[in-house]
Amino acid sequence: MIEQYLPLIEETLKSFITLGLELSILFFAISGLVGLVQQYVPESKIKSVLGGKYGTGYIFAVLLGMLTPFCSCSTIPVLRGLIKAKAGFGPTLTFLFTSPLLNPVVVGLFIATFGLRVTVTYVCIAIVIAIVSGFILSKFGFEKYIIPENEDVPVKCCDSPAGKKPITLTTVKTCCPSPEPIVIDKKPTFWMNVKTAFKGAAKQFKNLFPYLLLGVAIGSVIHGFVPGDFIAKYAGDDNLLAIPIAAVIGIPLYLRVETLIPLSAALVSKGMSLGAVMALIIGGAGASLTEVILLKSMFKTPMIIAFLTVVLGMAVFAGYFFQLVF
Repeated sequence: MIEQYLPLIEETLKSFITLGLELSILFFAISGLVGLVQQYVPESKIKSVLGGKYGTGYIFAVLLGMLTPFCSCSTIPVLRGLIKAKAGFGPTLTFLFTSPLLNPVVVGLFIATFGLRVTVTYVCIAIVIAIVSGFILSKFGFEKYIIPENEDVPVKCCDSPAGKKPITLTTVKTCCPSPEPIVIDKKPTFWMNVKTAFKGAAKQFKNLFPYLLLGVAIGSVIHGFVPGDFIAKYAGDDNLLAIPIAAVIGIPLYLRVETLIPLSAALVSKGMSLGAVMALIIGGAGASLTEVILLKSMFKTPMIIAFLTVVLGMAVFAGYFFQLVF
């Protein structure tokens, strides 16, 4: 009996190992690069650009999202950096919504698979909904649902006389051994900055690894045991609920949008409508189960619900729009 499940188990394990390694490397590398960039780009600059007047922050957020060819999970380190830099909350969310859905690779694959007209429509829908959603969530005060990061406890002079300052060695602080403060003004080199950035990335990865592992495990089981025919059957042309079903099915399946687009041709050949395919692409790439688990370490439950509502709403709206227009 178990022999018939061996191929599925093998596919699940293969997906778990491959996806786990890929996400771990991506997350660590991107976290380190973000940390390195932050040492050269002042937080005030990031905050001013994404918090610009007259909606310019939202435009820059869209451009940033379109220029970052990340999947939904590898967007998280950049999102953490933006939140830490206290960038505008609305534009930050706009970046979160657009980054996994829009980048040069995705646009190129869309044109090759669906043509220019469908591609332009897809890009416009994603941009408009991302900007409007980020603006609305910001106006309704969802920023209060950010979980603050644990701050390092400041080092105090343990046995030094009152009023003495700690020694400063670049960014290292120790207790005062002498009556006068000793300050060594040493500008950090590039490799010192790299070391600092990736040291912080390792610490961040260690804290988020359990969430990552859980999400990969669940996603791999679903990926291995849910056949494509099942999706096509319940999201075909004859099913009135095909589009919302496709959007919901897409979330547990951790698949990059670059993977979903080529697969869409096969799904269409099995009877899935264009609207359902678009809903599956946006739902699957915009909010994977792994990403939701990672976001749970950053946001409280109301913000997670709002995030899922936006992505599912975008997927369903785009699906019905394509179903009616094309």
